[in-house]
Amino acid sequence: MFDMNNIMGKVKEAQEQMQKNQEEISKLVEKAESGAGMVQATVNGKKEVISIEIDQNLLNKEDKKLVEDLCVAAVNLAIKKIEEKSQHLMQNSVLKGMPNIPGFDLNNFKF
Repeated sequence: MFDMNNIMGKVKEAQEQMQKNQEEISKLVEKAESGAGMVQATVNGKKEVISIEIDQNLLNKEDKKLVEDLCVAAVNLAIKKIEEKSQHLMQNSVLKGMPNIPGFDLNNFKF
């Protein structure tokens, strides 16, 4: 049979761990590049773009569309990397030690 106090204790621990993880995630920084490094985007754990760096060789009028496309690609890749790191961190710490409740699979839980 289930020990409800144990389960509630585990839920409280998970909530506290989730709060700690969210604070840690907000401090993450990830950089991604596109165009063989010609454009680099840096994103923080809050999924905010911190900086975009553009290689000097790309800065002419003919390449405007290319530079715009490379910026979008770099930003999207940086955000994807942050999301993956955040998900991994949350799954590995919040769900650790949670009881196995039949019919309630927490392994595929998205945060």
